[in-house]
Order: sequence, then structure tokens, then C-alpha cells
Amino acid sequence: MRIAITGASGLIGTAAAAYFQARGHAITRVSRQRGRLDLDPVSFQGQDVVIHLAGANIAGRRWSRRYKKLLYSSRIETTTQLCKVLTNMNNPPQLLLCASAIGIYGHIEPPVCVNEGLIMGYRFLHKLCVDWEHSTHLAEEIGIRVVHMRFGIVLSPKGGALAKMLPVFRLGLGGRLGSGKQIMSWIALDELPAAMEHVINTPDLSGAVNFVAPKAVSSAEFTRVLAKALRRPAFLPVPALVIKVLFGEMGEELLLSGANVIPKRLSESGYVFRYPDLETALSKMFPR
Repeated sequence: MRIAITGASGLIGTAAAAYFQARGHAITRVSRQRGRLDLDPVSFQGQDVVIHLAGANIAGRRWSRRYKKLLYSSRIETTTQLCKVLTNMNNPPQLLLCASAIGIYGHIEPPVCVNEGLIMGYRFLHKLCVDWEHSTHLAEEIGIRVVHMRFGIVLSPKGGALAKMLPVFRLGLGGRLGSGKQIMSWIALDELPAAMEHVINTPDLSGAVNFVAPKAVSSAEFTRVLAKALRRPAFLPVPALVIKVLFGEMGEELLLSGANVIPKRLSESGYVFRYPDLETALSKMFPR
């Protein structure tokens, strides 16, 4: 199988490229040229699948008005341009896997569980993800199977949220964020490529698919399990006010909000998780 991956140099893209290449698939890495994604049609000619992961780092900095525009343009405008390229091809790829995020659901208090059919958000991330998913409509209109991969918090010591936490936790200075009651729906980085492979091999799956582990945890529980995996104490909570002052709107949406998202469509289509719970995932990342 021939697979083109945009954002192949990022955390998820690197893992996906390595996974599929190890299984004998031909990988085309679509890179940036002078800060812009190179959407040369030649890169997509003859491809069976396009995995679209490109987009500015959502937690890269405070969300100023300018950075919000970058987050938006690097997702919605780039995806729209990609779909225009695909629709003008004589033999377009059969499948487009496009990144999205569970931020589309907004903040939902427990015990409500959220599947792919429930969208209740109203904040910036919600609008960003809604418009992001709508931006693939051109590809859908010509019959390309489109799957919106709604990623939870991707856990890996190599990058992302977990990598940023590790120095503090390894010093024994970690602690819950805010009240600790907000739900963290997560997925191990090593799980993602296998879940993508399952979607590729399941032709009935299209539309939104939650890429999250079956067992979400509260922020307080996440802190406890991570501290245990690292064999360190974690007793210094970070008050919500401090997070709001330091990180602004980004901190409120990414660190103090959450929802108990379940992988309904992955599970019902037969996918078996390698890392269904946080203890299993972290013990693999940090073996004793």
C-alpha cells in the first residue's frame, strides 16, 4: 500500500511513518517548504491513503489573536487546499485520514460519557475542530472515504503534554491541575498507528472516530498514576488561578477542561486496544 503523510516530522507523523514502513508500505513524507505545506499533486499521485496530520502546535504558546489565526489557517486552510488537490486528480486516493481532536466536545462534567454523536462545545477549540472537519467536504463529495481522527491527549515521553510534565514530576514536584476533577481522555502514542491501520482496513468506518483509550481518568488520578510510574511523590497542586494567569485561554481549555470521551466506533468495529488503561500505558513507557 502507498501512503502519503503530511506532518510526518511531528510526534504522531513520525510514529505513523515508522509503523507503516516497518510493515512494508511505501511512505511519502509531505513536508513544509519555507513554512508552508508543500501540496504538490505529484506527492499524492498514485497514493492509496493520505494521512493528514499537519497543523501548528495547539499548545505551542499562549493563544494570542495572531496565534489563533495560525492555528486556524494551518488546519482549515491547509486541509481545504489539500482536498482541492485531491479532487483535481484523475485517480485520487481512496481514503483520507484527517486529524481532528476531542476538543470538539468542549468541557463536559462527569459522569456523562461522550461518543462521536455528541457535540456540545462552544469555545475556540470546538469551533476550530468543527471547521476543520467541515473543510474535507470537497473530498467527500467526490467519493473519497474520509475519517476524522479525533485525538485525545497523546501520551509519549518523546513529546507532547507528557514530555513537558516529566521534568517536574521527576523532581517530585508534580501535582494535580486545578480541582483535579476534570477528565483526561488520552491515548498512548504507540496505539495511534495501530488504530489508524484498523481504520484503513475497515471500509465501513468513515466520518468521526474517537482515538482515545477506553478508560479516561481524572486529572488527579493521572497525577497519582504518573507519580507512581516514576516512583516519585506528587503533592504540589497547581491552582486554577495560576494556570489561567500563566497560560490564559489555552490553559483553561487544555488543562482545566475535559470530557469522558469513549472510543465507541473503534471498539464496536472490533479494535482491541494495546493500552486500554493508564497504568498499562505508563508501565510500558517507564519500565521498572
